[in-house]
Amino acid sequence: MGNDSKKSAENNAETSGANMSADSSPETNPIEAEYASADAEVGKLAKDLEDLRQTLLRRQADFDNYRKRVEKERSEDSRRSTARVIEGLIPVVDSFEQALALHHEPEYANYRKGFELIHKQLIDNIAKLGAERVDPLGMTFDPHLHQAMDRTETKDKDEGTILQVFQPGYLFHGRVLRPAMVRVAVHPTAASKTAN
Repeated sequence: MGNDSKKSAENNAETSGANMSADSSPETNPIEAEYASADAEVGKLAKDLEDLRQTLLRRQADFDNYRKRVEKERSEDSRRSTARVIEGLIPVVDSFEQALALHHEPEYANYRKGFELIHKQLIDNIAKLGAERVDPLGMTFDPHLHQAMDRTETKDKDEGTILQVFQPGYLFHGRVLRPAMVRVAVHPTAASKTAN
C-alpha cells in the first residue's frame, strides 16, 4: 500500500502540474488573442486612414484643376468680350483718321486739334485694353498679318516690301483682329515687260 500511495501522490503531482500548465496556457491565449485582434483593428484603421488621406488628396487636386479651368474660361471669356469691343471701335478710329486727313484748312485748326485729342485718347484706350496697332510700312509682307490689296512692280525695293498702308491692322494678344491692308512691291517679270 505504501507503493500505491506513493504512486498516487506522484500521479496527483503530475496531474496538478499538467493542470497548471493547462490553466496557464488558456490564460495567456485570450490575452494574446486580444492583442492580435487589437493589432488587426489598428492595422485596419491605419489602412482606412491612409485611404481617406489619398481620397482627400485626389479631391483636393480635382478641385484645384476645376478652379484653374474656371479661371481660364473666365479669362478667355473676358478676352473675347474685350476683342469684340475693340473690333467695334476700329471703324470709329478709321473714321476719325479719314476726317483728320480731309481737313487741313487753317479755319479748321481748332476743330482739328479737338479731333486729334479725341483720336489719341481713343487709340490710347484701345492700347490699354491690349490691342496693338499694326502699321507695316517698309516691312516684309506677311500673309498672316497683312492683306495685299495691290501690287506694284519696282526694282527699287525688295520683293514683298510693303510700299503703302491703306488701312492699319490690329492685333489682340497675338490674334489678328483685322489685317493691315497694303500695297506690296514685286519685281518685274519677263511676261510683264513684254505686256508693257
